[in-house]
Amino acid sequence: MRFEKWQALGNDYVIVEANDLPFELSPPRVRLMCRAHTGIGSDGVLLLSEPDERGYVARLRIFNPDGSEAELSGNGARQAVLYLRRSGWTDSDTFSIQTAAGAIRPRITGPTTCTIDMGRAKLRSNDYPDGGDDGAGTLTAGGRELRFQHVSIGNPQCAIEVDGEELEGLDLATLGPPIERNELFPNRTNVSFWRRDADDEISARIFERGVGETMSSGTGASGAAVAAVLRGADSPVTVHLDGGDLEVEVGKDLSVSLTGWAVPVYRGELADEFLEELRAAE
Repeated sequence: MRFEKWQALGNDYVIVEANDLPFELSPPRVRLMCRAHTGIGSDGVLLLSEPDERGYVARLRIFNPDGSEAELSGNGARQAVLYLRRSGWTDSDTFSIQTAAGAIRPRITGPTTCTIDMGRAKLRSNDYPDGGDDGAGTLTAGGRELRFQHVSIGNPQCAIEVDGEELEGLDLATLGPPIERNELFPNRTNVSFWRRDADDEISARIFERGVGETMSSGTGASGAAVAAVLRGADSPVTVHLDGGDLEVEVGKDLSVSLTGWAVPVYRGELADEFLEELRAAE
């Protein structure tokens, strides 16, 4: 079974084409593939297959390392987009791909860069059913009451603004899990902690649903940028993450486009012994 390993700002994925899979990609198999030391090791798996509707280049499914399926990943989508172009699925700079969150429309801007139209962010969604039209709310985690902004951008985001140097000192391993699984969010939520650095710049740390703290997250950066714009920041917003910078443009109608880079790390083929372990996984 062939695969490629890609990364974007330290957020790494295994990319697999469905035609190369000798079995269904079940949650136990995803966990084994993503496992460090005894698997490939990654933040998730991107599964590419032929689209089931005309007008699309491919269908993209995104799996978290815990085996759950994500609706969308900004970093993962960029990796998939640039992989599709390099692997000959398309020779166009602009095209559409299917995801669980709906169609996304990337525009390739360079050998390692692209801009993705993420659609319109929503402040009210089924992922925060008790929220008001503004998506604002409060919750308690780690003994603290925290104000948050709910943003749905293909997947649920809980964006929390913090002050000054507090961002670096936050213990996300303690704060993240109770927020991710808070009863306010029936489908769990991604969490971003952000601070304003300038009129059009913020810094953020991301606790990703089903993953934990990550070096970066495209949808997490998008959620934080939307929250910042709602609080008066200028668009486009440069989001500084542990893995590097992303640019998020937020329109007046909350339309979001995400610009950043992604690069391949290596390609490989799974050994027969590991394939047998995967086949045996239930």
